This record gives sequence, structure tokens and C-alpha cells, in this order.
Amino acid sequence: MSTSTEVKRDKGFFGHPRALANLFGVEMWERFSFYGMLGILPLYLYYASAQGGLDMPKATAVSIVGAYGGLVYLSTIVGAWIADRLLGSERTLFYSAVVIMIGHISLALLPGYVGIGVGLACISLGSGGLKGNATAVVGTLYAEQDERRDAGFTIFYMGINLGGFAGPLLTGLAQQKVNFHLGFGLAAIGMALGLVQYTLGRKNLGAKASEVINPLPASKRLRFIGLGVAIVVAIVLLVVTGVITAANLSDVTVWVVVVAAIIYFAVILTSKKITKIERSRVFSFIPMFIASAAFWALYQQQFTVVTVYSDQRLDRSLFGWQFPVSWVQSINPVFLIVFAPILALLWTKLGPRQPSTPIKFALGTGLMGIAFLLFLPTANGGAHDSPLLALAGVLFVFTIAELCISPVGLSLATKLAPKVFRTQMVAVNFLAISLGTALSGSLAKHYDPANEVPYFGIIGSVAIVIAIVLAALSPLIRKLMAGVR
Repeated sequence: MSTSTEVKRDKGFFGHPRALANLFGVEMWERFSFYGMLGILPLYLYYASAQGGLDMPKATAVSIVGAYGGLVYLSTIVGAWIADRLLGSERTLFYSAVVIMIGHISLALLPGYVGIGVGLACISLGSGGLKGNATAVVGTLYAEQDERRDAGFTIFYMGINLGGFAGPLLTGLAQQKVNFHLGFGLAAIGMALGLVQYTLGRKNLGAKASEVINPLPASKRLRFIGLGVAIVVAIVLLVVTGVITAANLSDVTVWVVVVAAIIYFAVILTSKKITKIERSRVFSFIPMFIASAAFWALYQQQFTVVTVYSDQRLDRSLFGWQFPVSWVQSINPVFLIVFAPILALLWTKLGPRQPSTPIKFALGTGLMGIAFLLFLPTANGGAHDSPLLALAGVLFVFTIAELCISPVGLSLATKLAPKVFRTQMVAVNFLAISLGTALSGSLAKHYDPANEVPYFGIIGSVAIVIAIVLAALSPLIRKLMAGVR
């Protein structure tokens, strides 16, 4: 196991531990496949059958996309529990990558609703297992007070956005030139490349990444297997009886995540295995959890409202050629690739003088609200008359907001985590993203291209109010953080 001294000496990857390069790579390829698939998924669901789609109502399609995104992050709970109690973060990450690849292959090869069901289920579970554990493993590379930590997570975040940039470009072009299934196939190839790259570099990860920090006794395993089977049976029954439908899937996911978050916070806060300081730090995370959920409820509408907006309202003419709708999803990653290292350098240079974490969360949430208000000057226009430059400007504000809150949130979860809930605390952070993503689907059902002013105005204003409240509470939150900045 690496000591903090050894970690400080390891500066082989741009001043950071060498193992960060391997985690950077696997996350890049996983995001290539994830965002490549997500860039064309809404279109596949609501396009007419003559266009190769499934001809769903748009409201149902965006509900499914929002619910799917929410379930991806919700399944980080399962991945975190498996890591902390059965396999350790590193092995859970590896097996999750295999499940993701199977999911993308299913979307590419299986027709219609069968491919959607099998593919999205596998990708949801696999992505949940990979995301939380990749983040947790990055956290093991740094000592708790290492000032490179936020910068390291920002570099890791760049890998996400390199994949997020390339994925929609290639899958969107394949969908436009050939069909949706070739686009899904390219996503499968990307995940396979990520799996190969990760396998070759596994030896660089330290023993701490493979540690099972709270092993489940063998005598209790049968009980948890039975619980898992019961949950699956219950879900199947709710679907068969019509309680859960495609149209209400995002709403159901919102309530499931809310209940899961309450239970998770209660379990951690009442545990006898955490100290008084650790408990205070978990309490400090609650208001930032709420702000994070609000941020993601707006940000994740890139894959619901912004996709519909790009399809119906945006002028996508480029030198006389209509570029694919999914290419809009690559604008945000370009900004992130450019500005992530700048912000990482800024945080490193400022050191202890940088804004506190609660203020960074408030900035991110407030800027996200402002981004929605920036849709108003072009709102309520006609078909394909909204200029690309205007949308690019809005997405630039998305980017700055994201850099204030997202990589910082990943780092914060590892810093505030009680020792015995290390990976599961990361999962709590992803629950905020899950809640926000599911909400993005529920909110998107109310979006109407012909009546955009109240939609963008109300949602943007609510986010700004939440940001102001969080900023006002920041002194109390910092006190509860007990020395963590």
C-alpha cells in the first residue's frame, strides 16, 4: 500500500501519480462510448420508423433518456457496495467495463425494444460500477491534504471530455450516413478499446485500490443475493402491471433516488463505525448535495431539451450541409478540454487562497441558472432559425458552471468520506447527479419549442435562488467540514 510520502514522490504524469494516466484512459474510452450512444439515443427513440427510429412520442423519449441517465448514477450505489464489501474498487471497475461493452453490443445488434431494454440495462449497471470506482481509485492516489488533489481530478475530468467530444461526432456521422445501429456499434468498439487499455495498465495501480475495506461475512451473502432477486422481481411486476411505464419512468426514478439518498445519509450518519468529525463532514455535504442535484437537473438537459432544440430550432447549416444533431453534444467537451487545464492550474496556483468548496458549488449552480436565462433572447422562434453561435455561447456558460462544481464534487466526496464508507460516499455524490439527471427528463417533458420563455425563465431563476442560499450558508458549511477545504 502506498504511503502519503510515496504518493507525493510520484509525479510521473504531468506532476501527478503515473496511475492517473491509466484511469484517465479508461474513463476517456468509457465516456466515448457513453456520450456517443447518448448523442443519438433520443433521436432513435422518437424518430419515425422510416428514419430508422422507434417512433415514440417526444415526451416519452426524453423521459426514458432522463430516467436512463438517472439509473446510471443510481447504480453507483450497487457498484460502491460491491467494491467496499466484496471485490474492491479496482476489480469492480474492471468487471463493470465488461458489462458496459456487452450493453453497447446489444444496442448495435439486437433490434427495437429488445436492444433498448438489454442494452440500456447493461450500460446502466456497468457505468454505475465503473464511474464511482474510477473516482474512488483516483482518490487513493493522493494524501488527504495533497494540494494537487483538485487539479488531479480536473485532469481526470479532461479524459471524460476527450471521450465526450469524439463520441457524438463519430456515432452521429455513422447514424446520419448509414443507420443508428452502426452508431451504437462504434460505441461498442470504443468501450472495447478502453477495456484493453485498462487491462494493460492494471499493474500500475497500488494495493489500496484493490482493498476491500468493509468485507461482507460469508454467512450474510445469501441474504443479500435474496434481496437482489426480490428487487428485480418487484421491478418486473411493476412494469408488467403498468405501474411503471416509459412515459413516467423519469418521475419514478426521481422518487426512487430521493428515497435512496435519504436512506444512504441515514445509514452513514447513524453508523457506529464513523467518528464525530466524520459525521460532521457528512452533514456538511447535505446542502451541497441539494445544490448539485439542482445543477445537474439543468446541465443534463443537454441530452433531452438541447437535443430536441438542436433538432427542431437550431440552424445546423454548415457551408450548405446539415451537420448531425448529435454534433452539438461535442461543443461542451471542446470548451472543457480547453478550459479544464486552465482552471486546474488556477486552483493549483491559488492553493489555500482558492474559493472554498461551498462557494464553488454556489458559483456552478448560479452560472447554470444564468445559462438557461441566456436562451431567452432567441426563445419562441421558428423552425431552424436559432443561430449556432448563440447556442455555443450558452454551452460555454454550461462549461464554466460545470468546471466549478463537477470535478470539485468528485474530489469533495473522497475528502469528506468516512474511512469505512470511502467508495459509498462517492456513490452518494453520484446520487445527486442521478437525482438531477432524472429530474432533467421529468422537466423536459414540459418543454415546448413554441413556448420557451416560461420554461427557460422559471427553471433558470430557481437555480440562481438556490445558489444564493448556498453562498449565504457557506460559513456554517465550512465549519461542519472540520478542516476539509
